Parts: sequence; structure tokens; C-alpha cells
Amino acid sequence: MITRNLLAAIVTAVALLSATGCAVTRGQETVGSYVDDTAITTAVKARFIESKEVDAASISVETLNGTVMLTGFAKNVAEQLVATNLTWKVKGVRAVKNEIVVRP
Repeated sequence: MITRNLLAAIVTAVALLSATGCAVTRGQETVGSYVDDTAITTAVKARFIESKEVDAASISVETLNGTVMLTGFAKNVAEQLVATNLTWKVKGVRAVKNEIVVRP
């Protein structure tokens, strides 16, 4: 009985260790890049909050592999441009996709 339980524990441990060590496949990010992207998103949002020219609540920020996507609404083109410029100033930003819509 003890041998069977020990064998089952060993098989389970090997299965768990091999399953968690799988390589990253296409379309997934590594843990490191996920953390970097989260830091970039947080830094961009912080800049928006600090700026009096950007309504941080109206603009959403998402980051994937250093590419930042801005979505939401701006009051005018100047606010849209300020949001883009503030985003480019954050360390680690590789590209900015500005999908902000200007509301009349």
C-alpha cells in the first residue's frame, strides 16, 4: 500500500513538473514581459492622472509587448495629442496605437 502511494506521488510530481515547464507558445507572453507591460500601463495612467490636460478616466490604456493601445474619448484633438505624447515619454514604450475618438 505504501509503495503504491509513493509511486502515485512520484508520477504526480513528475507530471506536474513537466506540465509547468512548457514553453511559451505563439500568442502568449512570458511572465517577464507581462510584468513589463503592466509597469508601462501603470506609468502611462499615472502620467494621465498627473496631467491637467488629459481626462484619465476617459482614456483606457492596454500594453502588449511594449505596444500601448489608447482607447476612449477625448474632448478635443489637443487632448488626444497630449495623451499620445505622454505615452511616448514612458520608458519601455515601443509603439503607440492611438484609437482615441474625439467627441464634439
